[in-house]
Amino acid sequence: MSAKATEFADIRWRERDVRIEYVRIAPERTGRPLVVFLHEGLGSVAMWKDFPQRLCDAGDFRGLVFSRPGYGRSTPRPDDESWDVDFMHRQAHEVLPALFDALGIGAADRPWLFGHSDGGSISLLFAARHPAQVAGLVVLAPHIFVEDVTVAHIEVARQTYLTTDLPARLGRYHDSADSAFWGWNRIWLHPHFRQWSIEAELDAIACPVLAVQGVDDEYGTLQQIRGIASRVPGAQRLELPDCAHSPHKDQPQQVIDATVSFITTRRQA
Repeated sequence: MSAKATEFADIRWRERDVRIEYVRIAPERTGRPLVVFLHEGLGSVAMWKDFPQRLCDAGDFRGLVFSRPGYGRSTPRPDDESWDVDFMHRQAHEVLPALFDALGIGAADRPWLFGHSDGGSISLLFAARHPAQVAGLVVLAPHIFVEDVTVAHIEVARQTYLTTDLPARLGRYHDSADSAFWGWNRIWLHPHFRQWSIEAELDAIACPVLAVQGVDDEYGTLQQIRGIASRVPGAQRLELPDCAHSPHKDQPQQVIDATVSFITTRRQA
């Protein structure tokens, strides 16, 4: 994402003023679908690189890419603030509606949410709470419950952060690498988080859903997207071989083609 294109929106969250970094893609494509990109647990606007632009160009879409509080150039998480087990619910129920209000994204826009990993889970939660405000979902490697394999790899990530140059590498994409990493890592490794699940909430989703996951995903099994398909009528699954936890990086053209086809077909239905 170009630094020159970056803008900031101010919202009120957790009883303080929070600045949200965002980038608009092709806002001049009025009347075209708006795709909102929700990043993973260590992601940001910059970490998407050129994928949102490529997807929006391929589908002739508008786009909105933003960094959640604590990530990218958005307001960092205070050092003494620990996220709770419901942190993804709060992003879906509080932050995303506040951002949409700040940017004037209303019912007429009915965006399509494109979420990766934690961003996919947040997308599912938003659609369950606000079924009339979203046109559809594309979720990549979402989490709907906690698996042993997920926790094991997040423990590995903790050791990597403590013993390698990962903080410096993340620092290229975040104003505070510690804010992004520890906010995500500590809650996922908290014992209480092992019981986290959003399976029951999926029953309220009424929009079209495309759920994508790599067969070789190191952070979750295919039971994640199969669980979505079992609860959301008409949900489509795309299981990609030779693909790990980031399908948009490992199989970008397949994800772009599937997403453009999905959105175009559902808009015409």
